[in-house]
Amino acid sequence: MSQITNNLFKKEQSLAYKMLIPTILILLIVAVYPLGQVVYTSFTNRVFAGVEETEFVGLDNYTSLFSLTIKEMPEDTYAFEVLPREPKRYKELKTFSLLNKQYVIGSIHPDFIESIINTIIFTFFAVFLETLFGFIIALVVNSKFIGRGVMRAIMLLPWAVITVVSARIWEWILFPSRIGFLNMFLSKLGIGNGQISFLTESSLQLPSLIMVDVWKTTPFMALLILAGLQLIPNELYEASRVDGAGKVKQFFSITLPLLKPSLAVALIFRTLASLRVFGLFQVLVGQQKYSMASYNYYQLIGNRAMGLASAISVVIFIIIFIFAVMYMKTLGVENE
Repeated sequence: MSQITNNLFKKEQSLAYKMLIPTILILLIVAVYPLGQVVYTSFTNRVFAGVEETEFVGLDNYTSLFSLTIKEMPEDTYAFEVLPREPKRYKELKTFSLLNKQYVIGSIHPDFIESIINTIIFTFFAVFLETLFGFIIALVVNSKFIGRGVMRAIMLLPWAVITVVSARIWEWILFPSRIGFLNMFLSKLGIGNGQISFLTESSLQLPSLIMVDVWKTTPFMALLILAGLQLIPNELYEASRVDGAGKVKQFFSITLPLLKPSLAVALIFRTLASLRVFGLFQVLVGQQKYSMASYNYYQLIGNRAMGLASAISVVIFIIIFIFAVMYMKTLGVENE
């Protein structure tokens, strides 16, 4: 009997592997092969849409992206005067003072270093706020009230709008005069002079981009969290009420623990999407402030540096992979 069972198990296992072959082939064609090409190109000086001969440059693209230097700036001198120009030119990234001396941090690609910082800040605050507001909306929509179905449909409208279209809408809303809705609204409240430059003032650019992304993507988070809430059996809440548990205790002892898998999936999806944000940065601020993806686009299309752009793509992939693993380990997704 055990021999028959073992044979049957082996046949089922063999059949499962055979059925996986088409999926593996598709993954090799649409994912592994292109990724391999990008990794290979990142070690070359290939020019996009050019006829120049491609040469293997090893890790030069990666070292140039992350090369930093710190130089002391004597009085009455400028950063470009003290930063190295050979074999590659370093540009000013940041200046700081230490022990009454002025120093400058130089980088071959300062915009890339800033794009990493911009993307991580954007991701942290956008995902945090989207999760918070999405949680609140999901809890409200999950309760029973008249018009709940209509409310669920309406809340998805911002998410349904194409990113470029929503960015153009917000470009008008944030216009730096009373033509812009937000400036007009704030001036009516006595805040500002109606000329606030949300998209050109450096200190306001990132908060504005985060606000737009939160408006657009909070419904998506609410939808994922709502799906998790509806999987929780009502019997658990009824039993806890019989035991005298209040709403707060129910939330922390029932809702939050059982919602963790859905919340983990939502966080992973949104974090990975935010780390490769492109449309909002490209449409609203252009080359004034970069995300990693928009800087990658600039290097590929603007500078035609395909080798360097490929190296940036690999860096983005590694950063996203690290965040994904961290989430799965921290939230225990593998154990769910």
